[in-house]
Amino acid sequence: MRTNLNYLKTISGGDPDLMLEMIEIFNQQVIELRNEMEDLLEKQEYSTLGKVAHKAKTSVAIMGMDDLSSELKKLELNTQELKNINTYRDCIENFSIETEEAIKELMEFKNSIR
Repeated sequence: MRTNLNYLKTISGGDPDLMLEMIEIFNQQVIELRNEMEDLLEKQEYSTLGKVAHKAKTSVAIMGMDDLSSELKKLELNTQELKNINTYRDCIENFSIETEEAIKELMEFKNSIR
């Protein structure tokens, strides 16, 4: 499993409606974040890319995706120092893969609590 919904359950107080709402927001956000990160990478706007990675880090952390959150933190820090530029694309691609799988899991979870 890519997600761990314990944190989501805690911050929502176990309220299924709030959990569903947060899952929906996550689904929308990760698509926008992925597109934005890919665009910023192509434009070599690394400072802004780091800021978007920071937002993405928060989104995935709420869904318990700690490894991906750590990877995005590294991307954020690397962009601040313009270090390891050759790893930025891999991080964004991994973000895409991991969040696509997470969305599938979250849709299954959504269907199970309806």
